[in-house]
Amino acid sequence: MTAPLTHLGEITVEEFLREYWQKKPLLIRNAFPDFEPPISGEELAGMALEEQIESRLILEHGTEGPWQLRTGPFTEQDFFALPKSHWTLLVQAVDQWIPEVAALKQRFRFIPDWRLDDIMISYAADQGSVGPHYDFYDVFLLQAEGKRRWQLGPKADACSPRVQGTPLNILRDFEAESSWILEPGDMLYLPPQFSHWGIAEGGCTTISIGFRAPSARTMLEDLAAELAMGLPDHYRYSDPDLMPAKNPAEIDAASVERVQAQMREWLKQPQNLAQWFGAIMTEAKYPDTVALDAGGAEDWREELANGGSLILNPGSRCAFCRDPETLFVDGESFPAPLLFAEPFCLSHCIELGDLQNHPELQAADGLIDQLVSQGSLIYPEPDWDEEEV
Repeated sequence: MTAPLTHLGEITVEEFLREYWQKKPLLIRNAFPDFEPPISGEELAGMALEEQIESRLILEHGTEGPWQLRTGPFTEQDFFALPKSHWTLLVQAVDQWIPEVAALKQRFRFIPDWRLDDIMISYAADQGSVGPHYDFYDVFLLQAEGKRRWQLGPKADACSPRVQGTPLNILRDFEAESSWILEPGDMLYLPPQFSHWGIAEGGCTTISIGFRAPSARTMLEDLAAELAMGLPDHYRYSDPDLMPAKNPAEIDAASVERVQAQMREWLKQPQNLAQWFGAIMTEAKYPDTVALDAGGAEDWREELANGGSLILNPGSRCAFCRDPETLFVDGESFPAPLLFAEPFCLSHCIELGDLQNHPELQAADGLIDQLVSQGSLIYPEPDWDEEEV
């Protein structure tokens, strides 16, 4: 298995996490020495022809106005009709289809797996870009082919003025504070909300390794629904310490403090919180892709007995929790022994020896049957052998 990075340029991972992660940008020259691009721009365009793959085209000078957005799937004629410059193709979740791209994720396992999102790859014609913008998540931008000039600006937020007439969040008043040209193997780390603008100098390919950061609104809505299901109906607002009302129409400070205290008490369910968080952070971003590989669960036992193995679907996600002992896969939680769940989440592979001490997992309609049936576990294809990056 490809090992996680221990250094980012001249600094250790520990120093990076302490000084830069979610704090300030970092340019890492020659982060991947002698880097060989895992996919060409032409191959990326071929992926954008497929219906099940999410792809976008951004034209700075489109026929319908500036910063025109088109969504795939595309046709070969669409690409033949493009201008010579000022456009960008973006393809999501390339790691789910190309094993060499999936192997890149191994290098970033100094950050928890459940924080890592899919890998997007973009191809830009000369002067192509997606405009000055910012993201709400951390991202590593690895230059794969060609050169791209990155300009960095200050932090931006929802109040920053946008360019009108486009669905893209293009910043209207971008002012660069620094500028670098990245060549193959160079990498730029950007924390959330730092404005940036990458412009191709000649055709170029860039790999974006992004990280999940669900919004507070999403988490609170989901958490409220999850916790509410576990609260019995007799849990009610109560006020045994009530004092005579000075004004019967007033919601006073004591009442608000009482609600806060009761809410805190209802939230004191660490095991339930762990179950909810593990599920939400392992939800498959493209569940239809996982379903494409779903197969029968009737023959995996024979496969393992004959020396075969099962692997985690490239489109699936997994994590585990110690208390209670739980395996999370594709947004579902399954009771599972820690001695099984922990090594599986590390290796993403199951062989016969992994199950010999846990016969309950092999029972009919047991955990492995469920994961194979829903497509989360598949037989490895020859191309999905472990790759070195």
